[in-house]
Amino acid sequence: MAAEKVIQFGEGGFLRGFVDYFLHKLNEKGLWEGKVVVVQPIEKGMCELLMRQNCEYNLYLRGIENGGVVNERTHIDVISRCINPYTEYDAYMQLAENPDFRFIISNTTEAGIEYTGTEKLSDTPARSFPAKLTQLLYKRYQSGLDGFVLLPCELIDRNAEILKDCVIKYARLWNLEESFITWIHEKNDFCNTLVDRIVTGFPKDEAESLWEEIGYRDQLLDTAEIFHLWVIGGHHEDELPLQKAGFHVVWTDDVAPYKRRKVRILNGAHTSMVLGAHLYGLETVGECLKDGTVSAYLKKCIFDEIIPTLGATEDNIAFGEAVLERFANPFIRHLLLSIALNSVSKYKARVLPTIVEYHEKYGAYPPALTFSLASLIAFYRTDAANDAEEIMRFMKDASLEDILKREDFWGQDLMGLYPAVKEYYNMIETKGMKQAYESVLAESEAAGVKNHTDQ
Repeated sequence: MAAEKVIQFGEGGFLRGFVDYFLHKLNEKGLWEGKVVVVQPIEKGMCELLMRQNCEYNLYLRGIENGGVVNERTHIDVISRCINPYTEYDAYMQLAENPDFRFIISNTTEAGIEYTGTEKLSDTPARSFPAKLTQLLYKRYQSGLDGFVLLPCELIDRNAEILKDCVIKYARLWNLEESFITWIHEKNDFCNTLVDRIVTGFPKDEAESLWEEIGYRDQLLDTAEIFHLWVIGGHHEDELPLQKAGFHVVWTDDVAPYKRRKVRILNGAHTSMVLGAHLYGLETVGECLKDGTVSAYLKKCIFDEIIPTLGATEDNIAFGEAVLERFANPFIRHLLLSIALNSVSKYKARVLPTIVEYHEKYGAYPPALTFSLASLIAFYRTDAANDAEEIMRFMKDASLEDILKREDFWGQDLMGLYPAVKEYYNMIETKGMKQAYESVLAESEAAGVKNHTDQ
């Protein structure tokens, strides 16, 4: 049996449909030989279920790739065992004493990387993930071994830096040796990462038919889209040859530009499209891609307004094309109202930076994205909005001027957008979304031609 080389905090669908799939394929291709030990990060989890199935499960990757439908199943057996530190604390700590372990991977949700300042080294185990990790690292240090390459997959900016900061805070809280803190810095590599794959998890509505296809009742069945991207702020391809295996993995010194591209193109496209599409009468992202008007509007946002501010490179254009394929995935029913949750803060982070940079570059506001702000305001006038109570109450009744002046909402005063937003908003209210879409598409086409000419 292959040696255990990876400690994985988290047993949920995402890591099993992302990292564990990659590691399984590395083994299958003969490029790496290793097993994963999963650590259950919270008291109630799936460890018992994993062990009941010998830590094996089936993963379906489904979607559109290069214009064709992909539907492939992989039986994954890269996980050797699962440890619940709440009932097997000694077994958990013994992981630190095994020199074969090289990588620590985690996905404990965005809330998982936290410093509480209330836990003790003597807790068995400490409650938070960073505190549990500090216990493990201290045991490793005491064993006289080198540290780990840490690849946190939690969806927060600078995830590894924040995790490392929490570990050092716990070391100081527990009055651990200064030499241990030096060891953390010198013998461990905390790598910021960006993960990108929609993992849809256990397919409840399809389970019976898929079980029939597999031949048994796999309670750990997992599903995900075919697209994947893993950007890692480090250089360990020699130890973990993910690129050689053909995966879309980027080893880099700086994750930030990739994060910016994902937020602007993928998340920005979602946020700029869904509110108007809901007002237009659609329910899912898939329906948007099938509708000629909304899909044309989406393409204007991505290729004529978002990508030009990032740079119309081959990589950025290819990423935009991949986003369209992902949105059109027939295996995913992504509800517009799910994406619409907390749209004010999402708009500030995902769309406004593009509007600002577009204006700086071309001296005009991008029509399609500016229209999306008018759509947002019109959407918040309806009962479908779902946000903080104070935001919904204000957005429903305030004037356009007062909404655009709310710097605490947008991070800046948006009155420069007022003439265009007012025109679009009035158009939506008086003529309806279809005619409003057609008008903005025509205006966006003219703006795109002008900007192309000016370059």
